Amino acid sequence: MVLTTVADSGDSVNCTFGSRYLRSPPPKFKLGEKSIPKDAAYQIIHDELMLDGAPRLNLASFVTTWMEPECDHLISASLNKNYVDMDEYPVTTELQNRCVNMIAHLFHAPVGEEEAAVGVGTVGSSEAIMLAGLAFKRKWQNKRKSQGKPYHNPNIVTGANVQVCWEKFARYFEVELKEVKLSEGFYVMDPVKAVELVDENTICVAAILGSTLTGEFEDVKLLNDLLSKKNKETGWDTPIHVDAASGGFIAPFLYPDLEWDFRLPLVKSINVSGHKYGLVYPGVGWVVWRSKEDLPEELVFHINYLGSDQPTFTLNFSKGSSQIIAQYYQFIRLGFEGYKNVMENCRENARVLREGIEKMGRFEVVSKDIGVPLVAFTLKDSSKHTVFEISENLRRFGWIVPAYTMPPNAEHIAVLRVVIREDFSRGLAERLISDVEKVLKDVDALPVRVSVKAAEVKPGVEDGGRITKHVKKSEREIEEEITAYWRRLVDGKRTGAC
Repeated sequence: MVLTTVADSGDSVNCTFGSRYLRSPPPKFKLGEKSIPKDAAYQIIHDELMLDGAPRLNLASFVTTWMEPECDHLISASLNKNYVDMDEYPVTTELQNRCVNMIAHLFHAPVGEEEAAVGVGTVGSSEAIMLAGLAFKRKWQNKRKSQGKPYHNPNIVTGANVQVCWEKFARYFEVELKEVKLSEGFYVMDPVKAVELVDENTICVAAILGSTLTGEFEDVKLLNDLLSKKNKETGWDTPIHVDAASGGFIAPFLYPDLEWDFRLPLVKSINVSGHKYGLVYPGVGWVVWRSKEDLPEELVFHINYLGSDQPTFTLNFSKGSSQIIAQYYQFIRLGFEGYKNVMENCRENARVLREGIEKMGRFEVVSKDIGVPLVAFTLKDSSKHTVFEISENLRRFGWIVPAYTMPPNAEHIAVLRVVIREDFSRGLAERLISDVEKVLKDVDALPVRVSVKAAEVKPGVEDGGRITKHVKKSEREIEEEITAYWRRLVDGKRTGAC
């Protein structure tokens, strides 16, 4: 006997695009009353995501957007592993410890060949910076308490070019942020001015190896020397933290003789982003300490309800294991040779792009040759059009190139920035140069979008018997006025990515 059934109209007998689910608005604020087929749910979300930018053409981000298929398989296979379950996943824990040791040795930490380094994997450099900052704060408080001195007003000295995560740390954990202001042509922290701001309440000075704004490395060696001298004169022991989120996986391979890490005695901790030039998808970061003495024991928690005794020092608890596994894959897959080759390619492609931008004659490159491989450039003449218009028009070609203003006291400088990652090839660099040239021609043909009437010299006008004099504004004043206008349009946006 053959039995037949009649399919309901709601069954998936119809093709996905012929179903009623794709003509109904998806839930946006409340959970839907009923379930929908899996293929319809997939298609709805997939189609909306098509409107996102292409990650590999997102030149605003330092974050890795490509990995080898073999590593993709490892990531997929470990998505259901909760890293915090160390007793259940001991091999994953071991892989994290191996990564910490490799990074510590790369940064010249004073640990023996068989000695375990002190560090931890984090969710990006933001968490790493929070942990390092907490360690500095607690160690400073403990010392002040033992001396019978006030311990309620800690501060950190940084440059105004720091990433927003430092502002978050200062606000969340009640630490004053003392910023060294920038100036035109000098967009990183001045070590001399930084040391001048140090006082007995300074828990550390934070130096950046790879500024978000221009990619430039700050002079950690000079900072160490100046701060050592001040410590000797005052009896303080103010330490240094190096925010190497972007440059930590660049300097050891391209500039091995540059002293910025644990070779300098005042450097007590370093953070680095595995998901940037560590060449791993977001989000994984790392923080390593010089020694156990630099991480107060009371900040380390011990839990046993997941099995054996497990020490933990993180802000997050549960998190995925896949990025840690991916980091270990890159370390053993590439080795020193592989990382060096990738960074050299990035530097060479940055050079090609920089030369192409300079040849146009319309831009001034403000980024440096030594640093993170990126190109930051500003218009020589912003009296008619701005870098914000160029950024907007480049999106027509698929490129996402950020335009932003510099921090205090260089707010009048507005720049474009292109970050060169592993997957940004020579061919893409040449294509971008061509598209920038096209955008310049298109923008030149457009009417001026920002009023520059204030720049005109007008004849005097009688006002009650007096002659009112109209003074022509300087190019600097015009540029500042135009930049202020565009800043209002993009108000609320922050620079950088962590």
